[in-house]
Order: sequence, then C-alpha cells, then structure tokens
Amino acid sequence: MSVASPLPHDAARLHVTGTARYIDDIPVPRGCLHLAFGLSTIARGRITAMDLAAVRAAPGVVAVLTAEDLPFANDVSPSAHDEPLLATGTVHYVGQPIFCVIATSHLAARKAARLGKIAYDEAPPILTFDEALAANSRFEEGPRIYQKGDPAAAIASAAHVVEGRLELGGQEHFYLEGQAALALPQEGGDMLVMSSTQHPTEIQHKVAEAIGVPMHGVRVETRRMGGGFGGKESQGNALAVACAVAARLTAKPCKMRYDRDDDMVITGKRHDFRIDYRAGFDAEGRIAGVEFVHYTRCGWAMDLSLPVADRAMLHADNAYLLENARIESHRLKTNTQSATAYRGFGGPQGMVGIERVMDHVAHALGLDGAEVRRRNYYAEMSEGGPSAPPTAPPSPPERISEEKKHEDLASRGAVGETTQAAPAAPAGAQTTPYGMEVSDFILHGLTRKLLETSDYAARRAAIDAWNAGNPILKRGIAFSPVKFGISFTLTHLNQAGALVHVYQDGSVHLNHGGTEMGQGLFQKVAQVAAARFGIPLEMVKITATDTGKVPNTSATAASSGSDLNGMAVKAACDTIRDRMAVHLAQEHQCAPEDVRFEGGRVLVGGESMSFAEAAQRAYVARISLSATGFYKTPNVAWDRIKGQGRPFFYFAYGAAVTEVAVDTLTGENRILRADVLHDAGASLNPALDIGQVEGGYVQGAGWLTTEELVWDGKGRLRTHAPSTYKIPACSDRPEVFNVALWDGANREETIYRSKAVGEPPFMLGISAWLALGQAVAACGPHYPALNAPATAEEVWRAIGRARHGL
Repeated sequence: MSVASPLPHDAARLHVTGTARYIDDIPVPRGCLHLAFGLSTIARGRITAMDLAAVRAAPGVVAVLTAEDLPFANDVSPSAHDEPLLATGTVHYVGQPIFCVIATSHLAARKAARLGKIAYDEAPPILTFDEALAANSRFEEGPRIYQKGDPAAAIASAAHVVEGRLELGGQEHFYLEGQAALALPQEGGDMLVMSSTQHPTEIQHKVAEAIGVPMHGVRVETRRMGGGFGGKESQGNALAVACAVAARLTAKPCKMRYDRDDDMVITGKRHDFRIDYRAGFDAEGRIAGVEFVHYTRCGWAMDLSLPVADRAMLHADNAYLLENARIESHRLKTNTQSATAYRGFGGPQGMVGIERVMDHVAHALGLDGAEVRRRNYYAEMSEGGPSAPPTAPPSPPERISEEKKHEDLASRGAVGETTQAAPAAPAGAQTTPYGMEVSDFILHGLTRKLLETSDYAARRAAIDAWNAGNPILKRGIAFSPVKFGISFTLTHLNQAGALVHVYQDGSVHLNHGGTEMGQGLFQKVAQVAAARFGIPLEMVKITATDTGKVPNTSATAASSGSDLNGMAVKAACDTIRDRMAVHLAQEHQCAPEDVRFEGGRVLVGGESMSFAEAAQRAYVARISLSATGFYKTPNVAWDRIKGQGRPFFYFAYGAAVTEVAVDTLTGENRILRADVLHDAGASLNPALDIGQVEGGYVQGAGWLTTEELVWDGKGRLRTHAPSTYKIPACSDRPEVFNVALWDGANREETIYRSKAVGEPPFMLGISAWLALGQAVAACGPHYPALNAPATAEEVWRAIGRARHGL
C-alpha cells in the first residue's frame, strides 16, 4: 500500500541532479523580453517630478511603463485594492515599484531601472510601533478584542502577578528560488502565465483584472517552487501582472525575476509584534487570568495582515486552558514593506506570547518550566477512541459582495465578514478563549513520552550543576508544546478540486489545486491515488498545477494542502473506481462491492486481471475513466467579529526539548541538542513528514535567534542580502537532533486519518529561544526578559538585565 510508506520526494532525483525545472529554467521563445522595476528611494512622500529619459534611452530598452500607462486595473493586492502595481503619485516605503522597464535582457532591464530620476516631496515616515500609535495609523478602527471570563478580576485576586513586554521581530522568507513569472501572449488576447506562486487562482484573477479579460482568458501554470513559506501566497502578484501587461503591449513573451537584493527590499516579511502581558497565578503556577495586548506592525498595505493578526489571537492560548483571558490586537500601518503570510501565519507570534508568560511564571516561583506548562494544559482526553465531532447547524451562504468576492479568496479571514453561524461548544466542555471545544487534546501523553526519551529531568539537574560551577559558559534546557489549529479561518476557502484520468493502459494522470514548493505534496497525493486504485505508485503521474484543469482553487497554505487536495483526489479516484467496479460486476454477475483493487490487480468473480486490463475493458465498454473530485472541510464556521466559533477542523500537536550553551562574555550561543516528538496523525509519508518537522524546527529557531531585520531611520532595509541577514546554516542545526512522530491517528475524518505537518513544526523552535532564556537566567537573580530574535547582542543585553535588573 502506497499510503503510510516512507517514500522519497517525487522530484528528489531531479533536485539533486539540478534537472528540476523552475520558472527561470523554462526555455523561452525567441524575442522574449525581460522586466525590472524602478523603485522608490524614500519611505514616504509625494512624487513631484519623474525624468525617465535616460531609462528609455538605455541599451536594450523597449518600453518603460508608469501607472498612467497601465490599460486597466493598477492593483496587485490580495485583499483591499490598496496596493498599486506602480505608484500613483505617492510612495509608501523604500522599494515600492514606481515604473517598469521592458528590455531585451534581464541585465539590461536592471541597469536601466537604476537610471530614473525622481523628485519627491518627502514626509517623515511612520516606522515604529510607537510612531504608528502616536499617529493612530491603523488598518482597523480601534483594537480587535477576544475575551473569555473576567481576567481583570482573576488577576486582581491572584496570589501572584507577573507582567512585562516582549519585542518580537519579523522574518525574511529567503526561499531559495526568488520571485519569478513568465507571460506568453496567446491568440484572441488570452494569456498564459507561468508563475512561482502558492496561489495560481489569485494570479489568474489579478492578471485578468489587469489586462481586461475574463478569468477564462487567463491560464496560470505552476509546476513547482523552490520554496514558498507563505512568501509566494500574494507577493508573486506584481511580477505576474507586470509580465502580462507587458506581453499584451508588446505581443511578445515577457519574463521577470527579482535578484535577491530586490526580492528582499520589495517583498513583505513575517509580521513583527510587540506583546504586553499581565498574568495572575497561584503558588503552583496555575494561571488564574491573563491579559495580552498585541501590537502588529503591518507595513504600508493591508495584504493579509488582518487574518495574520487574528490567528495570533487564536493561538494566544497555545496548549493551555485559560478560563479568564483577554486578547487585544492593534493592527498598525507603517511605511515599511507590506508584511505578509509566513509559515504559521501569526500563530507563532501568538504562541510566543503565552510561552513568555509560562516562562516568567516558572522563574517567579522557582519552578521547572515543563511542570508549570503541564499544570496549565487542557484536560487529558479519554482513551475511548475518537469523539463525535460537533456538527455545525445549517446556515445560509456567506453574504459577500461581488466586488469583494475575489479579494476575500486570498484574505484567509481578513475582509469578508461571514454571517455563517458558529457552532456552540457543548455545555461543560473545555474551550479556547474564542469558544471552540478542545476535544482531541493529546499533549499529556506526548509530553510524558518526550520528557522520558529526552532524559529531561536528569539533564536539567546536570545543567543546574554545571551553571553553579561555571561563571563564563552557561547552559540552558527548555521544553515547549504546540497546539496548532488546522483550517483556513475564512470558511469558504476550505475547499479543493481535482481532475483524474485513467488511460486504457492503466496509467493514471491527475491534477489538483495544490502547489508543490518542496514540501512533498505531489508525492503524498499520488500515494493517495495509488492506494485508491490499488496500483504501484509509478503508475501515477501528477503534472503542473493548472487553472485550466482545476478552477477556483485556494492557496496552498494554512497547512491544508494534503488535507484538502488529498480528499479531492480520493473522491475523483473513487468515482472512477466505482464505475469500473459496477461494469466488472455486471460482467461477472456479482455485487460491485465484491470487486477488489489491490496489488496492481483487480479481483472479481474468481478472476484476477491486471488493473490495465480492467481499464481496457471499461474503455471498450464506453465507461468514463475521467472524473473530477471535490472536497469541503466539514464542521468549521467562524465569526471573526464576535471572536467566536469553530475555526479549525482539528488541532495538530507536538513538543520539543532543546539544550543550548551561551558565552556570557559575548552572547554567542549554540544549540547543542534538540529532541522532538510531533503529531502527524496517521502519517501519509513518515519520511516526508520527518523532513518537514526538521526543517520547521530549524526555521523556527532561526526566526527567534539569528534572523534579524533592521531598518534605518529613513525606512531603508539594511539587512537586504545574505551578507547582512543570517539564516540558519547547516552548522547551526543541533549537534544532536532526535526527531520522531507520535503514533496516533487523527480523531477527525481526514485523508487516511493523517494530520497537517506544514506549519505546526515551526513552533517547535520556540524551545530554543526558551532554552537561551534559561541559560541567561542562570547569570543573575532577575528575570532577563529575553526578546527575539535572541541574537548574540540581545543575549548579551539580557545577561545584563539578569544580573542588574531592568
């Protein structure tokens, strides 16, 4: 059986031999033109004059476009029509595209783009949290607030109280393949776009809007990306639209890719947060009440900031039952790159907030952090098997205006205010701060196993002894759990389609709406198809994601790629298989349910035939061997205005223990060991899932330790290249790295009872940051209040706080 087998990535051989084809590798027709943007050099101001004569006269330049030259819509926003492709009189961040050069080569376009002379009436930029608050620069009027119980009263009556502030930095996606697009004009004004995107349907919509044709006049194809991490959910719109507009103008193929510096300067990052907190608790460390205030720096345009900030609020509880909680969120508009989707989509920021509280509580009481966390967990679930999932009551369709319909498809809960009724949790159920019942909690058992296998207690005692005798080198060890909700919070995005063909020789071809960015989605979905037909995996081929084959797709995001597309492919395969079974059963005078597909053969009425022979018989009998499949996630509904509902189909869980060492003289630090136990349900492919867990942990640890984004006082991004921005290298991984999957099926009816494993492992890296905090705390009596990223400089500063107080 193909499902649950630890098979390698379907393109592994192509990757390691360098023959995997990406957008920049696609052979282009003769005469292909290349594009580059001319960028703003100030963060905020009005354009008073623009002299592009030198640009137009530069070698190889065919044309130069400004906003006035665009034929139709000048917008590349995924949500609020507030992000022009080319600036329209005002600029809002350093790196904003102002004009577009069309030239005969990539180098010619880039050189020419730097020759523009633009005069500005410059205004003071709004760059920081404090500046945005002082100017009341926001994307929503006032804060969004979710509340459960009476946290103020609970804190006031608590035996102990802690409060503080956490500064939490953003993160550059640093996908290995940069943003790229290629547009090929077709007859009749149609356009074929090849884009490195996680969201082909959004590219289709924005291109159609920009060149003045219906969506059926645009076909978007994505074979693979060299990484995405959320950075290709909306950020590829500008390149695809520019190429399509240029191709329409010139009637020639047009291509665009950002060089790394341009990519980092133009595109959005993970949202940075400031989190203020106050918590009351008892002598055992149990939280009585907690209050959070999230300040989110969103950048200049809305993009996906509202649902990102929402998801941070939705994960402010992480794995802990908070009976009295208040989460307040401010979405601040600043003159920096428009922050966008990034692995975890706000969830990591919300989790870091409550993990800081747990760390502060443990420090205040002198208790072990792992034990404090366990005391605050949601209750242990019974071992009686899956509980019946709550059922959402029938409700009318979401009422979304036509002009917002397509924008909402990208917003993941940002713009369309749903009227769909949210299912209420049963009386007496343990619920999140937003009212969702937690009925699948497994972290008690998972935690026990991880603490045992990692030898946590003995190692902690040894580290305490080490720190008592070593004034210069300090060590730290920390445990952190993950409870991550799986689904798009905008309910109607939880759908997927597939197209499956069985050929008369028994080979299978399929397409689905998900995109492959290295995570192994195509391999997992192919394994599902092979399992449904009972055939070897090599008989199944998945080709490029194509809006002409599977329409109206959601982004490959929210960790939902396998869940949604796997179920859609299953539905299509089962339709074809059942047609074949009915025909063969009629031939053999037996019931269709007696026809079995297994081991590459079909067994019916005492006869065994190859799957290929069965397909041939069905073809000759004029049985359709092609089908579409469709899936929509059940039992999800969310009212973001009320902050109530069941936004997630289920939760994915995990936990990590990390040990670090710190040089107290310099702040230099190392991750020595990481032990991870992660819940992937009944894994579709353990090899791919373990790879995702390993990568997620390292990327999460990088965000919180080495990856520092720095803007100067003029709003210029100074960390705009690998020379100034430090992603984790191979040498930064833990010297000892133990990763295992938790053995247990999903309680919900997902594809083969698996669980999503794209985003949840990212939060395992929080344990590395907590371990650094523990090492720093060993330097003095005061709580060090370690910020993130915990660079060597920040660790050094925190050591001073531990020794001398804030």
